[in-house]
This record gives sequence, C-alpha cells and structure tokens, in this order.
Amino acid sequence: MLEGKFYDALSRLRLQMSHKTSLNMSGSRKSVQKGISAEFSDFREYMQGDDLRRLDWNVYARLDKLYIREYMEEKEAIVSVLIDTSASMDYGAKSKAELAADLAAVVSFLALNNMDRLVLYDMKDMGRGFSVGGGRNAFAKVLRWLEGLSFSGELDILSAVKKMRNRGPGVTVIISDFLHKDMLVQPSGTLSKTTAEHTSYEKLLQYLNYCKQRPVILHTLAEEELRITLEGALNLIDAETNSKLRLTMDARIIDRYEKELNRFMEHMKKGCTAGRGAYVLCNADKDRKQLVFQDLRVIYDI
Repeated sequence: MLEGKFYDALSRLRLQMSHKTSLNMSGSRKSVQKGISAEFSDFREYMQGDDLRRLDWNVYARLDKLYIREYMEEKEAIVSVLIDTSASMDYGAKSKAELAADLAAVVSFLALNNMDRLVLYDMKDMGRGFSVGGGRNAFAKVLRWLEGLSFSGELDILSAVKKMRNRGPGVTVIISDFLHKDMLVQPSGTLSKTTAEHTSYEKLLQYLNYCKQRPVILHTLAEEELRITLEGALNLIDAETNSKLRLTMDARIIDRYEKELNRFMEHMKKGCTAGRGAYVLCNADKDRKQLVFQDLRVIYDI
C-alpha cells in the first residue's frame, strides 16, 4: 500500500465528472436539482408557495414582475471502482494485483476526500459492492477491504459490469489488465470493421454511457508484458485456465506481439476518449509517485 504522504498530496485533487448527479444526499458536486447552495443557477417567475426570501427585488424593479433566484444544489456523486481479481492479475515481479490495490486506494481517497459516495466492487463477486461514505475518515475501511482481496480464477468483464447497481450518473473506474479473450482485439486483418465495432470492449463502453457513467480505464500491465525478454522454446501456461501453448520466442514473434499489444492499447484509448472518458496505461514496475501524480493527471480536476 502507498504511504501516508501520497494521500496528503492528493488532498487538493478530485475526480473529473462528465454527468451532474441527481441524488438526495448532500455533498460537493453540483446537481441538476435546484437548491439553496451559494452558487447561482437561474431565474424563474414566482409561483404561489415559493419562499419569499428568494425573490429578487432588483429584477422586480426593472421588469415589474416577481422572479425567484434559483441555485445549484450540491449533491453527493457516485464513484464506482471495479477491480479485476482474476488470476492473470497476480503476475509480474512487481505484480499487477498490488498495483490494482494501490490504484483503487488512490481513487477511493479522492472520492472520499471530496465527500463523494464510493462503491468498491470485486469483479468476481459483483453482488456485494462495498459502499463507503462519510469523508476521508472512512478511508481506513477501504484499506481493510482492499487487503482482503484474493486474485484467482476467471471472470467475464462485460457481464460483471452489467451486474453493477445503477445508482445514477457518476464515474466508473475499471482496474484491469483486460487480458481476457472477449476483450482482446483480433489480429490485424481478421475482422471486418462492422465486427470490430461490436467487440466486448465497445459494448462495455456503450453500456457505461447508457448508464450515464464517465468511464475511467486504468489498464494495468506488468513490465514483463510490456517488454518481452523471454527467449527460446517455451511452454506458456494460462494463469486462469492452465491451458498450455508451446512457442519459440524469437525476434519475429516478439515484434509481432509488441505491434498487436500497441494496437490493442490504442484501440482501448480511442474508444474510451471518444466516450468522454479517460484511459491510462499503468505499468506495475513504474514509480508510484510518477504514476499517480503524472500519468493519472488526466482523471483529475486540479
């Protein structure tokens, strides 16, 4: 887990939102509902029963009509954090699982520090979302929950996301390596444009947009997955299915792998930004300070 000084530095930041919330709980986000906060929203004509203290007498003097001043009501936003806890995440000399916990802790702190409602999900057990509110004093509960995560087995990312409870507009953060067969882009030239547009990743983003969620994709990969150093004849074993693949690692194979990986990451980034979301490649080997305060800047409001 990250040290306390990381969280002190995060205190001035908060997550970007693309949708205004309409919940009934108080918080620090601007709502589509009208209320009595300090930020002016609009005028409307007086109706019987309105609070006379909100009449604008200056407007009345100019127009000879009664108008009410309306204000934006501050509401609590929803930040959902979904963590891929499949076996493939437990890989790397500096594991993706440890990185996922650190990233989830950072996002959770940002949400709680800004009085947002936080919901954490283990993607293998979507029926038991861990809902946390009450500000940064509740952050210790988040750390305890993250420490209890277990990375094993398989999961279907799209099916898991569709099980998330729809609590209204907000931000949905997905932390995963996305190394799942239904998420991967097929090799160049094997899919028509029409088929490619309907891969599970596109369906995932479409679903989040339908639910009025700003997608934040934190794509976690190990250094060993980004820069291949293996050589010779190898037996590759799938961490989730235990299936084996006999492969000779040479320059040609490594070059093809790197090209397909780059195409996959570019595909994910384009899809996410097109939906007014944010995509960040997160290398498990990277210095956490640089990752959190530089690479993740695209998800913050400064």
